[in-house]
Amino acid sequence: MLLACPIMAWAQDYYDVGVNHIKINSSTQLNDKEELLICPMDLMEEGFCFPLPGSKILSPYGTRDGRMHSGWDIKTFANDTIRCAFNGEVIMSQWYADYGNCVIVRHPNGLETYYSHNVKNLVKKGDKVKAGTPLALEGRTGRATGDHLHFETRVNNQHFDPSLLFDFENHRLRKDCLRITKKKSVIKVKKVK
Repeated sequence: MLLACPIMAWAQDYYDVGVNHIKINSSTQLNDKEELLICPMDLMEEGFCFPLPGSKILSPYGTRDGRMHSGWDIKTFANDTIRCAFNGEVIMSQWYADYGNCVIVRHPNGLETYYSHNVKNLVKKGDKVKAGTPLALEGRTGRATGDHLHFETRVNNQHFDPSLLFDFENHRLRKDCLRITKKKSVIKVKKVK
């Protein structure tokens, strides 16, 4: 079964997000025989905004200091406005452990974007947001040593490298679609042309 960027109903079941154990509302859970296709160009039709325009890269996704770094760290300056990447619904806006002040937005195709270490969240759970909506102010709450935005992308409770969707150097979307499949409890993300 292929779920190609449809608008999905917001279900009321819950699941844990990775090892961070953030309890959030779940709308999209892939079964073993399903696929999710995320096409950046389809997302752009609904609207797109780079989360922190003018930012520079501090740290990419991947292993860092012997630990898994589950997103990209980007920065401009303290208290700069962090913006929503795509249209969606805020499913969490609160303090959460190492993330500090964190905003999670679920997008209609099942993609979730995380914005954390915020000095202040500007939205609340349940808010409908558009691409470019101010979500928070850049900060260093939680486990952060300097002001920055920790930005993650997740599907089905699992993070994947945001640079598969975003060109962090040029502040734009990539062109390749992503095919996301699930085998047992692990998702696999592959580019498709």
